[in-house]
Amino acid sequence: MAMEKTVSKHVVAAHFKNARVEFESAHIGTWLFLVQEILFFSALFVAYAIFRFKYPEMFAYGAGLLDWKLGALNTIVLILSSFTMVLAVYCAQTNRKKEMLTFLTITFTCALIFMVIKYFEYTHKIHEGTLPSNLFTYLIPQAASQIPDIDKLNIFFGLYFCLTGLHGIHVLVGMGLMIWLFVRGRKNHFYDGYYTPVEMVGLYWHLVDIIWIFLFPLLYLI
Repeated sequence: MAMEKTVSKHVVAAHFKNARVEFESAHIGTWLFLVQEILFFSALFVAYAIFRFKYPEMFAYGAGLLDWKLGALNTIVLILSSFTMVLAVYCAQTNRKKEMLTFLTITFTCALIFMVIKYFEYTHKIHEGTLPSNLFTYLIPQAASQIPDIDKLNIFFGLYFCLTGLHGIHVLVGMGLMIWLFVRGRKNHFYDGYYTPVEMVGLYWHLVDIIWIFLFPLLYLI
């Protein structure tokens, strides 16, 4: 396909030898950033593992209070968004401006749907009084009062809000980055010779999706 008209040619930064070195530097920097993001979430995953091992019955009860159908819907939405992000990167690499903008819009819409679903889920949980720490006011039913360590249910929801809340912040950051890419894409900044920002944001978004794929079974299903 012919290159879009009036493409803004990218100028390689002066401290890079050439465009290839610039791209590889951005790639390495992005992967280093993603590694520290994994370490960031790993601390919470370790806390989850420790408390789940210590209070298995209580965690099982807490998971039963979550709506797995909403979690599954959000999983499908994020997997779709990851696929459309791949297509957006491909279109940027092959000078398909209109298609790239379309796929970025779809990806953004999927992220928005995810956050709207999470908003309704959070609203319901807050209404039930399952906020963590001193804000926990959930009234445990008599039928569940015999579950071992059920009085520590606030630990489960503390981890739930920390893990999903931190993940939600990353989704919002990704949405902001997509808007930035869309604005630059409208200005014809990306073409087969320069698509680094699109690919780097794509890598970040895949990490956001992968983290949720771990969160969904750990919090909703197991």
